[in-house]
Amino acid sequence: MAGGHESSLRPTPAGSVDPGGGSALGVDGPLQLSALRSGVRIGSTLDEHTTYAELIREVAGQVGGAAAVLRLVSGALAPYEDVAGDPALLPAPWWTSATAQQVADQAGNGSPAPVVGHAGRAVCVPLAVSGHCYGVLVSAREETPFTDAETQVVAFLAELAASHVRHAREYDAVSGMVGKLQRALLSEPGRPHPNLDVAVRYLPVGQNALIGGDWCETVRLHFGRTLLVVGDVMGHGLEAAVDMNAYRSSLRYIASADLPPHRVLRQLDELAAGEPERRPATCLVARIDPNRGQITLASAGHLPPAVIDGDGRTSLLEVPVGPPLGTGLGGYESVTYPLDPSRTVLLFTDGLVERRGEDIDRSLGRLADVGFDPASAVDDVLDTTLARLDARHAEDDVAILAARLHHRSASAPEPR
Repeated sequence: MAGGHESSLRPTPAGSVDPGGGSALGVDGPLQLSALRSGVRIGSTLDEHTTYAELIREVAGQVGGAAAVLRLVSGALAPYEDVAGDPALLPAPWWTSATAQQVADQAGNGSPAPVVGHAGRAVCVPLAVSGHCYGVLVSAREETPFTDAETQVVAFLAELAASHVRHAREYDAVSGMVGKLQRALLSEPGRPHPNLDVAVRYLPVGQNALIGGDWCETVRLHFGRTLLVVGDVMGHGLEAAVDMNAYRSSLRYIASADLPPHRVLRQLDELAAGEPERRPATCLVARIDPNRGQITLASAGHLPPAVIDGDGRTSLLEVPVGPPLGTGLGGYESVTYPLDPSRTVLLFTDGLVERRGEDIDRSLGRLADVGFDPASAVDDVLDTTLARLDARHAEDDVAILAARLHHRSASAPEPR
């Protein structure tokens, strides 16, 4: 250690970060207060690179000169990525590399400690906590050697940063596992009959979620008919995604019996009510029958569908609304409307239209006000809808499905 006097700051062993997020400095006075204030400004996010940038900025502010981090990547020290202060003050590369490797190896053996060199004007400190080393902090200045107290302040800030880096990496690892599971749950809807054009979009709310409880499904039925379904499980995140998958699996099983939409909802409700841990969900079921030119709908607490006519005008279809799935109350009804190839049907979850503090009728009115090009394909209809309603800034997950019958020539055979 540089300096010959006894320091009032004591070395703190690695892994001694307290639950509040820092090591105990054990001293009084301006130096301790300044170090603690710097510590509060490190680790403001769960981003590793941001933590390093905050660390070198605070170290350079505490002791002057320059500071930089060499990250440990695949067991080897990477070059400087960011420098706070004048880079010319940092030690020569050969000394930095050799000393940093020595410090990193020492940290791996469970006894990390600062290494001071260049006549006391440079110090290397391992970014280590709980036996894990993430790199090395290097700090240097031009004239005055580091005192023992300053060295230990640098070590304290390095250990604190290492603790935040550990949390950031643990968070990334957990998020990665959750993301893989969520992608596995987000299966594509089934195939509709060839007589129907279908497009689907899903937009999760926020940047960290991949999927929540919103879902769409299509199921082929007999005689050229197709079942279209959109649902919304209460809540967000992995738990909602798991329940969403359970509802989808139940739906596929129930749909194989080719029941009318209101009976599909009744059976879904009974199955969900028998599982107390299952979250409630809203659901809209639509059965399209091209031969009869009809669409039959039933709702379990879900918003009504929209239909775009041959002139590009949008309107909402009235559907009797029953209780959400999982209540066990039943009481679902079906309603039938005519449908021809000039009309496009939109099924969607509430995240598409709802806005905080806005009446739902006004929210649905904004959708009804959207005009479309009658010649648009179903994919273009969805793109227009999402853009006009600014769905990418929605306050909830968005799932939306568009469907349109094919025009059939007079000579085309009737589907069996």
